[in-house]
Amino acid sequence: MKHFPIVVAVMTAALAPTLVSAQSINLTGIYKCVRVCRGNLPAYITQNGTELNLLTEAGQPSRAWPDWYWPATRIWIDAFNQSAVYSPDGMLIQFDNGTIWQRDLGPVPPPPRSRR
Repeated sequence: MKHFPIVVAVMTAALAPTLVSAQSINLTGIYKCVRVCRGNLPAYITQNGTELNLLTEAGQPSRAWPDWYWPATRIWIDAFNQSAVYSPDGMLIQFDNGTIWQRDLGPVPPPPRSRR
């Protein structure tokens, strides 16, 4: 029993880097579906800490969180009972069923006007 606090401290220190690295990117934003789409609406993700709220291109809401086994690269979507992998820069999200979302950054701004 004397060693129990030491074991707990060692286990906490070993798991701390994994917990900190989970969901290291902010996926909040507007996405457009580019493959295997179920609708033509924009998709939305709102992230609060590690929890995510999704609204699909078909208008279906769901909750998501970092995948238990791959928290730094995948999310688990509860309503779809599937996971999705996201790119390191957060620009692409590919679901297990083949659906791909691409972050929508809006229209390209026009070039600056030159002064004469």
